[in-house]
Amino acid sequence: MIETNDSLQALRTRVNAFVAERDWAQFHTPKNLAMAMIVEAAELVEQFQWDTPADSMVLTPEKREAVSHELADTFVYLLRIAEVLNIDLIEAANQKIELNAQKYPVEKAKGSNAKYTAYE
Repeated sequence: MIETNDSLQALRTRVNAFVAERDWAQFHTPKNLAMAMIVEAAELVEQFQWDTPADSMVLTPEKREAVSHELADTFVYLLRIAEVLNIDLIEAANQKIELNAQKYPVEKAKGSNAKYTAYE
């Protein structure tokens, strides 16, 4: 088993090394990475395509592994886009949560799946 540190920074370093060893950075434009990420996200969706909502909550070991692989592929492309564009994903996510808290105040959004524009 490969020893890895489970931090986001350690994963970024590992992915960057993987890319550098293969001289793939030349292909990793934001456009190409975004397109690749969407392809992988579509492969994730495919895993649930004909499932009922209840079925999608209970995965066989084989399906869990397939879903895990598609999530990992999507995540790695997300990390690469952030790396190429020098975006701190943790900072960006925290900022977005703050914005969403303003758009979706608890007193209006709790228990509702309505878009924030419905609150106006």
